[in-house]
Amino acid sequence: MSEAPEKNLALDIVRITEVAALASARWLGCGDKEAGDGAAVEAMRNSFATLHIDGTVVIGEGEKDNAPMLHSGEKVGKGEGPRLDVAVDPVEGTNLLAYGRPNAISVVAVAPRGSMFNPGPSFYMQKLVVGGEASDVVDLDAPIKDNLLSVAKAMGKHVQDLVVFVLDKPRHQRLIAEIRETGARIQLQTDGDVAGALMAVDPRSEVDIMMGTGGTPEGVLSACAIKGMDGQMLARLDPQSYIEKEAINEAGIDLREILDVNDLVRSDDCFFAATGISGGDFLRGVRYSARHAVTHSIVLRGKTGTLRYVESYHNMDRLSKISAVRY
Repeated sequence: MSEAPEKNLALDIVRITEVAALASARWLGCGDKEAGDGAAVEAMRNSFATLHIDGTVVIGEGEKDNAPMLHSGEKVGKGEGPRLDVAVDPVEGTNLLAYGRPNAISVVAVAPRGSMFNPGPSFYMQKLVVGGEASDVVDLDAPIKDNLLSVAKAMGKHVQDLVVFVLDKPRHQRLIAEIRETGARIQLQTDGDVAGALMAVDPRSEVDIMMGTGGTPEGVLSACAIKGMDGQMLARLDPQSYIEKEAINEAGIDLREILDVNDLVRSDDCFFAATGISGGDFLRGVRYSARHAVTHSIVLRGKTGTLRYVESYHNMDRLSKISAVRY
């Protein structure tokens, strides 16, 4: 049976990622990650207040970021309209922004209330992300070589053609060595595993697969986009400290369980938006001209799988006169 068209919330939340990007981009390369993140958080929170939703933040700035706003459990929106789980990362890659490095982005995702995986005390998870062509051939417990050979075959490539996104962290030394042994190529980034996950499923990107341990909240955020692109994420909680491990055990969460994209977001009725802050191959950063600021965003509706790339021209003189956001 066909369904009547519903409101596309992705086109509402992209306004939120745009204002967060505009507010934080002024801090590009200034070396102050708290100031850049704070500007994005304030802008994002002010913008959420205009939406006719009853939202609860499930993935927020949280304990890791010491943030006073947009923390887990906070209510956002006007309190009327659809009841939603909300995931935010006002600046994904605060160090990237602070030091003028590529691929800092602003991200928001929403889904029906109760459908997003709540990471609780978990900060880190092991992840494997691929696009739709390889979604059925990967196994989180398989050897690295086997997964890369399977992905290459599914994509009609040689393993030497593959590009693997990996965060450049000490914990990944062995992973990087094993990837190199297969002959696959590697894109190393210091931060930004939401961007890395999105690159692995974005048809425009040169990245074919993402591997390694990154943030658990970022994993849930990414899953909203991966789900709509028919990609796959396999994940397992991977605590990086004894304190984190004990907190997860006390919460009754099984550290052995492998989660897929449908465990992380249990509804197809999800929406995702991301806007570039600093320039990169994935999304261009905020660019200023005499009259306008230009932003580039990716917008996705999970139910239809419609993916939009949005270029917006913002008249800064007019915005500054009517907006509570400081640009």
